[in-house]
Amino acid sequence: MKIKEKLLDYMERSAYKPLLKKELMQAFNIDKSQQKEFSQALNDMENEGLIIQTKTNRYAVPERLDLVVGRLEVFPKGFGFLISEKKDSEDLFIPPGAMNGAMNSDKVIGRIESPKTETSRAEGEIIRIIKRCNKEIVGTYESSKNFGFVIPDDKRIQQDIFIPKGSEKGATTRQKVVCNIVKWPEGRRKSPEGKVSEILGYQEDKGVDILSIIKQHQLPLEFPKSVEKEVNKFKEGISENEFHRRKDLRDLTIVTIDGADAKDLDDGVSIEKLDNGNFKLGVHIADVTHYVKEGTDLDEEALERGTSVYLIDRVIPMLPEKLSNNLCSLNPNTDKLAVSVFMEIDARGKVQNEEVFESVINTKERLIYEDVSDILEKEDRELMKKYEAYLDIFKHMKELSEILRKKRMDRGAIDFDFPEARVILDDEGTPIDIEEEERRIANKIIEEFMLVCNETIAERYHWMEIPFLYRIHEEPDLEEIQEFNRFIYNFGYQIKGIQNEVHPKALQEINEKVKGKKEEKMLNTLMLRSLQKAEYSADNVGHFGLAAEYYSHFTSPIRRYPDLMIHRIIKWQLNNELSKNVLKKLEKSLPKIADQSSTREREAAAAERETVDLKKAEYMSKKIGEEFEGVITSLTSFGIFVELPNTIEGLIRLSSLTDDYYHYDRENQQIIGERTKKQFRIGESLTVKVEKVNVMEGEVNFSLVNGKKSSTSETKENNNPHQ
Repeated sequence: MKIKEKLLDYMERSAYKPLLKKELMQAFNIDKSQQKEFSQALNDMENEGLIIQTKTNRYAVPERLDLVVGRLEVFPKGFGFLISEKKDSEDLFIPPGAMNGAMNSDKVIGRIESPKTETSRAEGEIIRIIKRCNKEIVGTYESSKNFGFVIPDDKRIQQDIFIPKGSEKGATTRQKVVCNIVKWPEGRRKSPEGKVSEILGYQEDKGVDILSIIKQHQLPLEFPKSVEKEVNKFKEGISENEFHRRKDLRDLTIVTIDGADAKDLDDGVSIEKLDNGNFKLGVHIADVTHYVKEGTDLDEEALERGTSVYLIDRVIPMLPEKLSNNLCSLNPNTDKLAVSVFMEIDARGKVQNEEVFESVINTKERLIYEDVSDILEKEDRELMKKYEAYLDIFKHMKELSEILRKKRMDRGAIDFDFPEARVILDDEGTPIDIEEEERRIANKIIEEFMLVCNETIAERYHWMEIPFLYRIHEEPDLEEIQEFNRFIYNFGYQIKGIQNEVHPKALQEINEKVKGKKEEKMLNTLMLRSLQKAEYSADNVGHFGLAAEYYSHFTSPIRRYPDLMIHRIIKWQLNNELSKNVLKKLEKSLPKIADQSSTREREAAAAERETVDLKKAEYMSKKIGEEFEGVITSLTSFGIFVELPNTIEGLIRLSSLTDDYYHYDRENQQIIGERTKKQFRIGESLTVKVEKVNVMEGEVNFSLVNGKKSSTSETKENNNPHQ
């Protein structure tokens, strides 16, 4: 055990009071020759937030001083939560006046001012900032006579950035810029001070909107020259040595099934119906680690990026295009290196046995979801003739996927089927159409095959007791679920058996009951918010949402670093290269890799969501004054949210309803007029008019047409805004 670990263990378990440095030195028998190293260890631990030094120069672990260490998450209204690093600790509510210069995402120490009670959260104040995380800010520049300032795009950053005269780099009012922070808020200075480092252009300039989001989330547009140099050395083709040491599966019928626009094809599948009635499912994943070697600049850059980011008008890949779209991509009729997993699955969906090995494959067909779905759902004659050689394969795929889904649902998996928007742009990047993405049979087939493969890999290596990366989804906080249960009671639903814990099956039952109901989207959204967020971890705690004891991400190493790392571990195991030193190194590195991957995943998801919201708003900005029919999806104290059939959602503010005073009746889930008693309920159809759109905020405001509900309020037929 290293000195830091020994110190932490001692202060957590044995020290009965905060201790002076000399008292700690005495406890550990530190002599003069070791004093410098010991002092450095204390300083490092304090800088990391593991321990804290009091005003009387005594050291203690934060928890024993009623302090919380973690990441600050600020909300646009000014308040925030300190998300504790300790898994079993409560988050700390931070009011707007208690930030003390801390900004969103900073690593901080907070002091508990008001402990948690039965009716309120624990509340606190930020007392120390350990690590600043907002070194670059993207926003709109505004100039005055003697100085300027940048208004951050990220509304979680509450302070404008002061720009002294001469630090604006030629920026003018209304331009989008990137600025570097040179002085942080402290004492009486509430605003950070910065200097402009890059001018992106005026808000209305082509491409500046999405570029601003890319910069805000620190998504890298270019690969370092050292990485490009490494990649340029890779040659086409496969060496004779690889053919000799791998299983040759080039004669096996393997196909890829992806979206029509996909270029990074990392998973192929094969299937066979055995004489005993079982299925032999093969999942063949691109062997990315053959090219991306541990410790190279390419590997370090992939870890830094963590994931590929799929924006509306571009992909920001985790790996350079030569790898992601060419050498690694399982393009048809080309020999490729893979890691193959064969699973024999019985009629109940149970994996009877599995085999994992390195392979050489040659996919026979590059199929797309729409074509396979049209064959299986519509029996499209033209497509059936074109893919006649694969019809039995499609039939087996459908049969097995339905078996796997039934097994998954029987054990309690929760399936949130939220509609996703597909934004269609013209050559200028302007949205010309928005439609709802279909989740059809072919999509579901591949989803089930990847799920069972990911579970199989996770369980296999869990029982080998090898350090591994898992995709986990922790059990929800019981209080959150109980609050959700109280809310859904208004709609006639109740979660069974949640006195001491909740089983995913109980939530699945609610999920099934609301299917097709007016309140489906709202209740599913609230259910999702009451659950924990899935993340990566070196410790396996299971996946609550999938009702799975073991789960990992193995099937997408071209676009996710955790998958790539898992491939590396598997190949080390297959080739007997997991020495004691390698295992020790993995135990140390995997928690950091998990944390980095989870962080980058969150940033990527936020960027993807913001670009969609922005383009939806831009699309609706051309529809000001037009009328549409939509459905009420949720009610709040300030307004009515209405969704159009193309997934665009807008708000009718209660203040815009002028025929009466309207109030939100939470208990009965309605908005009701004081005098007229007019009611608005979830699921009702309304005719709305587009009143105002804030493109940069991604916000759409509606008004109620003639103050009346739609005459077709029992249907979802509408005046579609993109017809």
